[in-house]
Amino acid sequence: MNDIEFTTKLHAPDIEPRIRHPRIFEVFDRLNPGEYMHLSNDHDPKPLQYQFMMERESTFSWEYLEEGPERWRVAIGKK
Repeated sequence: MNDIEFTTKLHAPDIEPRIRHPRIFEVFDRLNPGEYMHLSNDHDPKPLQYQFMMERESTFSWEYLEEGPERWRVAIGKK
């Protein structure tokens, strides 16, 4: 999946904490089916993945591209 074209890239720590997840979902919702966003973070975004599972059930794919210890990168696709 490393040859994927990302429609947008977000670095979660650059987003104010109180609006971080809503902003990520806003960007995801603007994706067209088959497009991907690249998310990087300074910790495992597992809680965000669980939120996607609850709020966007079966409409997304989630693939870790890098899993720490200092940086996590995820490809989030829209189905």
